[in-house]
Amino acid sequence: MSDPFIKQKIEKLKEEIRKHEYLYYVLNSPQITDAEFDKLMNELKSLEEKYPDYITLDSPTQRVGGTASSEFKPVKHTLPMLSLDNCYSQNEFIKWYNRIEKTIGKNFEMLAEAKIDGLSCSIEYENGILKRASTRGDGEIGEDITLNVKTIKSVPLKINMPENSAIEIRGEVYMDKKDFLKLNLKQIDEGETPFSNPRNAASGSLRQKDPKVSALRNLKFMAHSYAVIEGIKKPETQIEYLELCEKLRIPTNSIRKLCLNIEDVLKFYEEIEKSREKLDFEIDGIVIKVNSFEQQKILGFTAKSPKWAIAFKFKAHQAKTKLENVIFSVGRTGIITPIAKLTPVKCGGVIISSSTLHNFDEIKRLGIKISDTVIVERAGDVIPKISRVVIEERTGNEKDIEIPYNCPSCGAKLFKESNEVYIRCINPNCPQQIKRNILHFASRNAMNIEGMGESTVDGLIDKNIIRKLSDIYNLKKEDLFKLDLFKDKKADNLIFQIERSKKQNLDKLIYALGIRHVGEKTAKILAQTYKDITKLMKANKEELSNINEIGPVIAESIYNFFSQNEIVEMIESLKKSGVNTIYHQELKNKKLEGLTFVFTGELNSMTRTEAQKMVEELGGKTSSSVSPKTSYVVVGINPGSKSEKAKKIGVKIINEEEFIKLIGLK
Repeated sequence: MSDPFIKQKIEKLKEEIRKHEYLYYVLNSPQITDAEFDKLMNELKSLEEKYPDYITLDSPTQRVGGTASSEFKPVKHTLPMLSLDNCYSQNEFIKWYNRIEKTIGKNFEMLAEAKIDGLSCSIEYENGILKRASTRGDGEIGEDITLNVKTIKSVPLKINMPENSAIEIRGEVYMDKKDFLKLNLKQIDEGETPFSNPRNAASGSLRQKDPKVSALRNLKFMAHSYAVIEGIKKPETQIEYLELCEKLRIPTNSIRKLCLNIEDVLKFYEEIEKSREKLDFEIDGIVIKVNSFEQQKILGFTAKSPKWAIAFKFKAHQAKTKLENVIFSVGRTGIITPIAKLTPVKCGGVIISSSTLHNFDEIKRLGIKISDTVIVERAGDVIPKISRVVIEERTGNEKDIEIPYNCPSCGAKLFKESNEVYIRCINPNCPQQIKRNILHFASRNAMNIEGMGESTVDGLIDKNIIRKLSDIYNLKKEDLFKLDLFKDKKADNLIFQIERSKKQNLDKLIYALGIRHVGEKTAKILAQTYKDITKLMKANKEELSNINEIGPVIAESIYNFFSQNEIVEMIESLKKSGVNTIYHQELKNKKLEGLTFVFTGELNSMTRTEAQKMVEELGGKTSSSVSPKTSYVVVGINPGSKSEKAKKIGVKIINEEEFIKLIGLK
């Protein structure tokens, strides 16, 4: 049913959100807080849920509206997406300039822009609505990445264009340095190979089969050219085109300069090269284009590149130094990363004294040894890397880098799975992994210990209250008072949650242990197969491999995990603490079936919502009002009129302690 008022309200909200997206993601000058923005977005989502007929593809709520795809469809470009010719010196640039001058004469302008080190992308709008986005591909045919590009917050889903209009904008998808670092840390944590530079990270992120993954990568877009403009007046120069993009709220490169001669370009090149380290994103040179589109037509193209543009690349930042030693770092998931300790050397404006060697395959590829002379560089990479060994400077005193057999943090035996390049420590009590393991153990889908969040875990470990995972179940109220912000009620709540977690089924415990490759589904299969964690711990690799959906890689991981003495000791400790290690068939306990509960007042050890959920899980019902059909009224602190009404009509009143006993938590 049509409602003009609601439709108008939705359109107004969409435009307001688009404006604030542009201010935040493109101009970097937000006018409202994150909470205020979320409020606008939630209001729009709520209205669209109630009135689904008014949901449009250009709505800000539809950025991640697609499902994962098994393939990217081919897209034939309207005009070829050509690459640029490169030059690496002043002389090469001057030769290019002289060729231009011979064809169109001396009076021409050039627009110089910082060259973003990203991935070429074409974005098509029809009637102002984003219709399609594609990669460069081979220049003639690219791949459809529309759903992934829609997740880029700086790319508008709707622009201010008239009916019967079209524009195909071309530019670079890229990733800021800080987001690249975050992504690589996450890659290492999850046992994945880190990206070598932000460009590769942007490329890998843009070509994810699931757009939800792309959405998490915080990609950005910057326009630099176009293929089609229809339905509006076409710009006459490159700078006019960029100004048009800005009016349409499409991001452009602010690092640009209109140049009239060779000297202007060389001065701009020097300025940008000096300041490149301070930029939020990676650049690898400048791009110089003849500004006039009419003059561009006269100059034309070669088979691969436009004659009217050239990329003037920066030289790689390199320095020579000595590899003094290699130390081994333990990541949050147990991955052992070799770190090169270098004689400090200045490179690209910073002092470099260490560099990651990534893994032992990389050490083998480089053929590197301790005391080697090496070349380090920072060309397009945020993190410095060793690019090669200076073999001719070897003295014969160099030493091989030996792969460690024991964890440098806890001394446990290290493991390397056959299909991986990494070696890792799988001891969950390893000091450098313990925080992450406890957070996983306490998470909602594992042991579900509400209140054991990051700040609490940090405090418990930093103050040496917890040294290993099983210490969770030895916590006392007085231990928690040593942490900031822990008072009586908060401490009682956490102790209650820890106690409650002991009753979790075996599949939750197996998942909580954080065994490599064992997710929730595999944990349930193992629990249903073995019924008892003791039997699972005794299983060999062959036996595990024979279980449906558990292959040799997972079997080896499980076997290696339970082969450790530290794990055996931890499981015994959990058992002594009263943690359930038996699988109970999930026949719902209906002990409260036929009973109705009403809650009034504030509960001390749980929220009212949690208490109501427990009742329903045990077959009981909850109600917001007291009647003769009510079985129990549970009274907390500062109860309301419900307790008085219960007394009048003779309904049984119990306190929180009695309720906990009734449902079997004590």
